[in-house]
Amino acid sequence: MFLRLAQQHRQFVRDLVMNLQALATVLENRGYLASCYTCGGEMNSASFMVSLGDNHLIRFLVSDYGITWTEMRDDRELMKLEGAEAISQLEELENLVKYDFAASEAIATERLPNPRPISLTTS
Repeated sequence: MFLRLAQQHRQFVRDLVMNLQALATVLENRGYLASCYTCGGEMNSASFMVSLGDNHLIRFLVSDYGITWTEMRDDRELMKLEGAEAISQLEELENLVKYDFAASEAIATERLPNPRPISLTTS
């Protein structure tokens, strides 16, 4: 039973790493400074970072040993989450990027006057 759970966890980490790589690519294509680095070819860990502007940085680390989300502004840590809470923040980031893209398209077709700026925390 425990070997099966360990294998499932390894697969979960690999899936998460692949999704982080895809998210970094999408963010880069939308003009954000984003990166996702992995160690080795086994995809068992990754370091994901994105700058949302105004010295607002998101760092997400994943490995077999843990998952961490750190949000910083002006080199000060605003929020640090681990585990499932950290993964939930990725969903929020993805939704904000989707909204930003939809708002940009709407402005281009003159349906909306101004997009909301991307912000994950209140400052």
